[in-house]
Amino acid sequence: MPDLPASHIPAPKELTLLVVDDSPINVRLLETALSKEGYRILTAANGPKARELALENMPDLILLDIMMPGEDGFSVIRFLKNHTATASIPVIFLTGVSEIESKIEGFDLGAVDYIIKPFHPMEVLARVRLHLKLSIATNSLIISQAQKLRQLKKAQTSLLVTPESLPEARFAAIYESFQEAGGDFYDVIAICKDIHGYLVADFSGHDISTSYLTASIKALMKQNCTPIYQPAESIKLINDVLVEILPENKYLTASYAHLNRKTMKLTLVNAGHPPAVYVPENAPARLIRIDGDILGMFRNVIFGTQVLPVKSGDRFYLYSDGLVESSLDRSVWSQASERMLGACEEVRGLPIAEAVKGIRNILLPPEVPIEDDIVILAIEI
Repeated sequence: MPDLPASHIPAPKELTLLVVDDSPINVRLLETALSKEGYRILTAANGPKARELALENMPDLILLDIMMPGEDGFSVIRFLKNHTATASIPVIFLTGVSEIESKIEGFDLGAVDYIIKPFHPMEVLARVRLHLKLSIATNSLIISQAQKLRQLKKAQTSLLVTPESLPEARFAAIYESFQEAGGDFYDVIAICKDIHGYLVADFSGHDISTSYLTASIKALMKQNCTPIYQPAESIKLINDVLVEILPENKYLTASYAHLNRKTMKLTLVNAGHPPAVYVPENAPARLIRIDGDILGMFRNVIFGTQVLPVKSGDRFYLYSDGLVESSLDRSVWSQASERMLGACEEVRGLPIAEAVKGIRNILLPPEVPIEDDIVILAIEI
């Protein structure tokens, strides 16, 4: 392989150290020893200045004196660890105090090491190198894992069918994952001409294994939601497979709508999921409450089913519990779903794509951080 031109080789990152000590002699000693090794050195003689420099410069490591007038080192590290921007910066305490209680307190607050005064510059250099290596390795691992999760999220999102790819199904959807890889899922399939299946599912937990299972659900939908099975039979067949493949204590809830635009009938199947919302064109919106067992835990299950005659212009909304539950309202479904009902009424006159956005913003305004995955699947008859 030919050598890269010098201009294409990235320059090594300059590592910055923040030295915090109220003793000018200690500061000068450390600054001299560390700068000779190529580190960029920032210095502070008190706690407030240390906090200011840390936030402005984001040093790679902090050498922090404990005993300082005014704000001591414990207060400084407590601030740094409670601040998102500086929480991961390794802190080594410099102290003349060797009592075990002080060391334990420092470690509990997030310090990575202690250096007892009077110190030898070579010891400081050795400990600085060690913790910089550990910090760089940890950060590299975090970046690598985050990249993999983003790739997983991209792959997971690519499984979701879009209204543009299946226009005859006449639907709109919103999907937002709480973490990089989500546990909620929706799917829309063409069973045959003028007959479509619509699913919203919610896996228990939000671990990585959950995200891989969404592909399995999509495959099971295509295999089992066919004209030869009644909707409840299709969900029962999917359950039988999930019982075999899901990890222990893993399950999912689901709401499945089977719409036949030839007969103008919609069949709802519920598997332990929040009630669907039915918005007739010329009547008030209402919840379709159906009891049903969860998926993937038991072989002998019963799924509640309801068949509804529908008319052109009617709408149905399937959704996940993250939409109606928040830290501000830990209501049970019977209460929380009433909020969904009101939101559906409020957006009744909007085009379906705008309606799902409106519902999301009514129930979870943009300034409110989400605490769970969110799925809204709207169906227009």
